[in-house]
Amino acid sequence: KIVYRLKIVGTENIPEEQVIFCGNHRSFIDPPIIKVTCTRDVRFLARESLTKNPLFKFLGWIFDVIYVKRDAKDIGALKGTLACLKKGESIALFPEGTRNGLKKGEEVKGGAAFFAIKSGVKVVPVGIAGEIKPFHKLTVTYGKPLDFSMYKDPKNKEEVEIVTNKIMEEIKALL
Repeated sequence: KIVYRLKIVGTENIPEEQVIFCGNHRSFIDPPIIKVTCTRDVRFLARESLTKNPLFKFLGWIFDVIYVKRDAKDIGALKGTLACLKKGESIALFPEGTRNGLKKGEEVKGGAAFFAIKSGVKVVPVGIAGEIKPFHKLTVTYGKPLDFSMYKDPKNKEEVEIVTNKIMEEIKALL
């Protein structure tokens, strides 16, 4: 909050109960921005390779990050995330799966949709816009919670794709 001129919009859209925050991912500062503006404790999913950097490993330990092996079916991360949701914790992740994934033409990952369908937890879309330079204005916009409880099968690829697309449409609309 000191280095970036943050404008925070839509925190009234964040319900009291647990949620899954899903945002666009442009920079390494996106997780801390969500962490300091979302008005609650939240655990992030992050790629396991970040643990190779001592600073990021330390920050991951401080913020109780759930590490995910990229491009692999990481059953441990899956179970850990579902256990967090079962305990009533909120999580945050970036469906793009990598920084600037949409600009790079990367396929959006279905993890957020899977967790939303499996747990029944609402998704709050987050749009982060502005220049990623110190002392420039960044706007963080929280959208209205998305309820996907009408979908019941997290293994149904069509349902996961529908939910994933809806989440990404809402994130893009906030930008």
